[in-house]
Amino acid sequence: MESLPVPSVQAMVAATGEADVPPRYLRPAEAVTGIVNGEGEAQIPIIDYRRLLLELDRRGEESARLHQACQEWGFFQLINHSVPDDVVEGMKANIQQFFQLPAETKKLFAQERGQLEGYGQLFVVSEDQKLDWADMLYLYTQPPESRNTKFWPDQPVNFRSTLDRYSGAVKEIADSLLATMAENLGLKQEVIADRCVGGVQSVRMNYYPPCAQADKVIGFSPHSDADLLTLVLQVNHVQGLQIKRNGSWFPVRPVEGALIVNIGDIFEIFTNGRYRSIEHRAVVDPKEERLSSAAFHSPNIDATIGPLKELTADEDEAYKTVDHENFMRLFFATKLEGKSFLDRMKLK
Repeated sequence: MESLPVPSVQAMVAATGEADVPPRYLRPAEAVTGIVNGEGEAQIPIIDYRRLLLELDRRGEESARLHQACQEWGFFQLINHSVPDDVVEGMKANIQQFFQLPAETKKLFAQERGQLEGYGQLFVVSEDQKLDWADMLYLYTQPPESRNTKFWPDQPVNFRSTLDRYSGAVKEIADSLLATMAENLGLKQEVIADRCVGGVQSVRMNYYPPCAQADKVIGFSPHSDADLLTLVLQVNHVQGLQIKRNGSWFPVRPVEGALIVNIGDIFEIFTNGRYRSIEHRAVVDPKEERLSSAAFHSPNIDATIGPLKELTADEDEAYKTVDHENFMRLFFATKLEGKSFLDRMKLK
């Protein structure tokens, strides 16, 4: 698994200015705009994590709201979550400060050939494919023994300790949500929990520079996530996340203090399509930079990825079954293109 090296967009903008967009970043107008539908400024569902934890029987009103959000949207905002405020603010500050470091300093943590981790871009599989208007830092964070600390910045000085605390806190939330979701699906909690003992978590920190030709570039190509559950932290005030809903793009307007949560491909496969991953993308602002951080949660590396037997006793399996390592290798070896990867996992 690897991504071909590409120049830093941030460094390129600093050197040449925002107006000069190289051809590899330019997209046809229909690929960037599409139909954007605000649905009367409606919001994606909001789930109260504190209320969810108080519902000990797991069959309360908030649990039902969560089940409906997973079935109908695949995305929701999680308020009153348990990540301490100082950890959230520290994470935001560290991400902003890292991307403000000189280009030569960031290069010390650059991806190496054959590696996904580090500073650079993901899903670059050919020399001629269109590139996203973004730089990112991608790290394996859980379990702790999976960490390759040479890619973990030592600047800002508390970057590593803050990311360590943040990754542990959001993993606890992901595990708790997965337990409730399992029960909402009529499963015992351990059916999913046992597959997540020593589960894989990675964190991708994103920097989207402003672009004067924002209507001709994409910050992150349309895709669905490969994991079970993704938790996204909005680092600054600039919006840009859009989800595909009813054939058009729906802007997500982050609630102050919330984490944005979405269902991934593995969860869609596990549930045989009951919960579906949702195509989403990031657009670029013409005047301001945008920063975000996504924490991806997957089963342990020994888990098998396929429809759960507990859910397919009376129905045909709609997806292939493969080992986790091959599943991830296939995902990272292809460019992002909607839900095309998941389509290849479907049984005809």
